[in-house]
Amino acid sequence: MPDEETHRYGIVESSVQSDRRYQVENLVEKPAPGTAPSNLAIMGRYILTPEIFMFLDQMETGAGGEIQLTDAIQKLNQIQRVFAYDFEGKRYDVGEKIGFVKTTVEFALQNDELRADLLAYLDEVMAKEKS
Repeated sequence: MPDEETHRYGIVESSVQSDRRYQVENLVEKPAPGTAPSNLAIMGRYILTPEIFMFLDQMETGAGGEIQLTDAIQKLNQIQRVFAYDFEGKRYDVGEKIGFVKTTVEFALQNDELRADLLAYLDEVMAKEKS
């Protein structure tokens, strides 16, 4: 994650366990610009133990006025080890409107049933925009 974007995501503070596995020490939900403990962003894919629900039930609202899963994971980390995996691959950011649109178009173009019709439609839209 580029440092200038870390304020938009939950960020992991961790120690390296292996090539791409980290032991979580702290989680910070949307840290203020320039204060992130790392550039390892939380991408919203989890394998969690059932104990997480006990902590979710006890959570007050956090950043953004929402119950934050990262706050519950932080509590879980106090009773059992939590690990992070450094994913390599294409990342889609659907938290922003344009990211959602781009992701939808890209996935639709990968679908054989949609591709031709979508390309024709996009050509039509682009032709109208150019005129």
